Amino acid sequence: MNHVNIVELGLLLFVACLVAIVTRRIGWPYTIGLVAAGIALSFVGYRSRIVLTPELIFTVLLPPLVFEAALHLRWQRFREEASLVLSLAFVGTLLSAGVVAAGMHWAVSWGWQASLLFGSLIAATDPVAVVSMMKEQDAEPRLRFIMEAESLLNDGAAAVLFGLVAAAIAGAPTDAGTIGQAFATTVAGGVLCGAVVAGGLLLVAGRSDDHLVELTLTVLAAYGSFLLAEELGVSGVLATLAAGMLVGNFGPARSLTERGGEALIRFWDFAAFLANSMVFLLIGSREAEQPLLTFLWPAAVATLLVLAGRAAAIYPIAGLFTRSRGAIDGLTRHILFWGGLRGALALALALAAPVALPEHDALVSVAFAVVAFSIFVQGATMPILLRRAKPAEAA
Repeated sequence: MNHVNIVELGLLLFVACLVAIVTRRIGWPYTIGLVAAGIALSFVGYRSRIVLTPELIFTVLLPPLVFEAALHLRWQRFREEASLVLSLAFVGTLLSAGVVAAGMHWAVSWGWQASLLFGSLIAATDPVAVVSMMKEQDAEPRLRFIMEAESLLNDGAAAVLFGLVAAAIAGAPTDAGTIGQAFATTVAGGVLCGAVVAGGLLLVAGRSDDHLVELTLTVLAAYGSFLLAEELGVSGVLATLAAGMLVGNFGPARSLTERGGEALIRFWDFAAFLANSMVFLLIGSREAEQPLLTFLWPAAVATLLVLAGRAAAIYPIAGLFTRSRGAIDGLTRHILFWGGLRGALALALALAAPVALPEHDALVSVAFAVVAFSIFVQGATMPILLRRAKPAEAA
């Protein structure tokens, strides 16, 4: 980012604004338009000096996206849906990763290390695309909440799983007890970091009547919780998620002034728009540079396996809740299955995979191919399912 000039950044943001205007008028999902624009820019010869790297995604773009989405997760609703959402996010992530890893090993002959890394990273659904689509389509409230909450928690679970697999490859103990303890510690530690950072900053905010100071403290909560958690070796995604939920549920009512509470949502909507725009424009630009034809077979197999893994994560778990308060109907299950879009986090993890892996180049290109299918095929057809869900829920 040190070599990026303001003109280049301004150009990308101007393109994002044009895409937002056009996609809204023609009824396309915004994320599809951004990726298409990024690909088009590459094809006409434009090469951005803003490079899509794990560091850029993790330390700059991901925290505001997770934080903004978490602001809207109401604690009361979360408690009501916790059993279903947590099961889908954590057990579902393990099931999905296992299906993909086994399939890539047996069908494509990847080594177990690359297969397990790919299975864990591609299990990460994209809360950015999901939340954006839910807003655009004005989805039914319960469906919207379940999809957004599951996607946010799923991201945290997949990132933790990827970290454990990478640590095992590097020589960490691989017995079940050690791995289970590490998983629990990473998850709980991330949530605790987010709660402590956001809680402390809300106490400070409560002593100010300046809404600009209050907004600045929420920025520190978003980034500070993420960076502290990563520094301590726990989940940054879950830390920022916990921080966002804490600020969203208790900030406007208890710590922030009335003006600060109103400004909170507007500011973070804007911050998420900027980060969202940059993420998907850069994904499109990077997609155009991938040698996808070279890895066409593993990419096709991986895409089918990802869908199979998502089905294994959604349908059996949802079936367990059929006779409970968490029951969801068949159409909602189909929407959860098809709406498991992949995006920025999966690519960040793929780019962070050990370069020494023999399958490294293939792993990165296949991850980009799966994300491309997710955005252009699943993303383009999701609005149809969401429109069908409205009368079904109303009935």
